[in-house]
Amino acid sequence: MIDFGVGAAGAGDLEVAWHPGWPSAKHDPAPEIQVHFYDPHTVILRQNKSVSHEAPFLFLLFGNSRALLLDTGATADPAYFPLRRTIDQLITDWLAANPRTGYGLTIAHTHGHGDHVAGDEQFADRPDTVVVGTSVDDVIAFFGLDQWPDGAATVDLGDRVVDVLPGPGHHKAAVIFYDRYTQLLFSGDSVYPGRLYVEDWPTFTTTIDRLVDFCATHLVSHVLGCHIEMTTTPGHDTMIGSTYQPDERPLQLTVDHLHALQSLLKHSETTPGTPPFGEITTYPHDDFIVWRF
Repeated sequence: MIDFGVGAAGAGDLEVAWHPGWPSAKHDPAPEIQVHFYDPHTVILRQNKSVSHEAPFLFLLFGNSRALLLDTGATADPAYFPLRRTIDQLITDWLAANPRTGYGLTIAHTHGHGDHVAGDEQFADRPDTVVVGTSVDDVIAFFGLDQWPDGAATVDLGDRVVDVLPGPGHHKAAVIFYDRYTQLLFSGDSVYPGRLYVEDWPTFTTTIDRLVDFCATHLVSHVLGCHIEMTTTPGHDTMIGSTYQPDERPLQLTVDHLHALQSLLKHSETTPGTPPFGEITTYPHDDFIVWRF
């Protein structure tokens, strides 16, 4: 049995060059899914931008009794996005190094937008696998978040405990996950280096306040969202829909970024934003841009 009670904050590897797509998507030599081991029990996956310009990140956490997969990507067809095959192989390899029987898989989502749930059906017939639904009722029922949008819950993967926090604002059923072992905060599309699309401004503001309060009492090694849309030039994002972005900045953010976002939201009512498209107003930061609809 692996001792997941000992925090591994700062021990993981984020020195990785994420594949940024290819000038000609049709001729991209890279695999459909990039796989990176943050540590022996934590895997970060990225869908190739040549398959989908969204290029979402997915996260696989191994516990002693089951694994947790956060999100299933932007493409349903396994011929173009072999997620089931990739996850099955990762689990097989992990079990070869950590033998045990009756090992399960839970698939949950940071939220229900199509680029995070498209691969769900690939797991429909997989044994000992639970796919959590994407509606607010589904999320409340599975995790036991009876005080939604307040309160919190936990998922125990077998001595590896993951906290689950309501995170609506970008999506009405969004949730945030915190892994106590690595002290990674998985923020979905609520916070990441890119364009933060806010569909419910007051609710989103409350979510960010909740995350800041949570981080005040929990050590956080990195904040990991699900996309990279910012370049290495502060305040500059990549072109929307691009399948090649060679100048992208790293994925990871910090708790300081949460405080910066909280401050930006607090002052938004008195600080005019920039309206690029119709009724949408944007509020820029060096490492993200908030879009208010």
